[in-house]
Amino acid sequence: MNQPKLPLEGIRVIEFTHMVMGPTCGMILADLGAEVIKIEPPGGDRTRNLPGLGIGFFRSFNRNKKSVVLDINTPEGREAALDLIGESDVLLENFRPGLMAKLGLDYASLEKDNPRLVYVSHKGFLPGPYEKRLALDEVVQMMGGLAYMTGPVGRPLRAGTSVNDIMGGMFGAIGVLAALRERDLTGHGQEVQSALFENCVFLSAQHMQQYSMTQEAPPPMPARVSAWSVYDVFTLANDEQLFIGAVSDRQFVTLCDVLQHPDLAADPEFADNALRVAVRPKLLARLGAILADHRVEELAPKLEAAGIPYAPIMRPEQLLDDPHLKASGGLVPMQTDDGTTTDVVLLPLTMGGRRPGVRQPLARVGEHTEEVLSRIGKRVTA
Repeated sequence: MNQPKLPLEGIRVIEFTHMVMGPTCGMILADLGAEVIKIEPPGGDRTRNLPGLGIGFFRSFNRNKKSVVLDINTPEGREAALDLIGESDVLLENFRPGLMAKLGLDYASLEKDNPRLVYVSHKGFLPGPYEKRLALDEVVQMMGGLAYMTGPVGRPLRAGTSVNDIMGGMFGAIGVLAALRERDLTGHGQEVQSALFENCVFLSAQHMQQYSMTQEAPPPMPARVSAWSVYDVFTLANDEQLFIGAVSDRQFVTLCDVLQHPDLAADPEFADNALRVAVRPKLLARLGAILADHRVEELAPKLEAAGIPYAPIMRPEQLLDDPHLKASGGLVPMQTDDGTTTDVVLLPLTMGGRRPGVRQPLARVGEHTEEVLSRIGKRVTA
């Protein structure tokens, strides 16, 4: 049975990236069917061998790509890279400012000979006073309001994953899709830029608008005044934790019924959401005492049946066994570059009811060098 074609089949992407942001963009395009050729330096992308919290970067963001080893610091390597670029629709890069220009591989240098090329730069900052600064996800989370809004007062806190790197890659991919569509109309490519700082500010935009409308600075999320009386994490039996959100009067009454405490709903002090918010600490203390005798595994199905929003507090390792992820096809096996198999998370979307998935094993360093370079009559391997 023939598999249906993916939307980007026939699009060729050459990728000069490392770490998370650029590789995320390339992975999205590869998952959607593009031929993505990842250019690695001799010895391979150093991201492959990161320790600690970086150990999962390469496997998470480089599937469905081909690996070609080129030393673009040599004349032979640059010549081969230029030949590959000439056969490509899209170029991705996320190197430090000025490096691609130094190598003659920036958009200004390539545009004349490659007018249809869509060139995507993933940067720390878009053009402006900050553009030459080096950036990390940490840096822009501090600058862009996210760390302030996440941590308690006086303790700005980095989000627990590389949110800006990943979303920056997503916006890069969105730019590619738009630029390819525009090229269909005009015949010309263009340069697309995606940046960590602007990405983080976009995440903070709702809080910026809140201030513009109220002239009151929004407090960090841990210090917020909730709009809803029941919207918190509770500690249940055996120190299990559960988030419960009852965001309407009807849901509050339903929650009281589920907990077999209609007395709470009948208390005039808790008659509507505004009254409950006014005495929220008192209400949460009473609910906390009641919930301390419940187990998550017993309470969760009752909350679900009653239509009450809830969530157990899950750790990343627990998600590897999540029944929904497995049943919905969002967690699938992939053969790695060392021959073992690991489960990977697919793009969070369906297209026509199907999930764009894993089409090939994770590429070994330089695995496709001969195949790809033979198309342009080259034998450069380093």
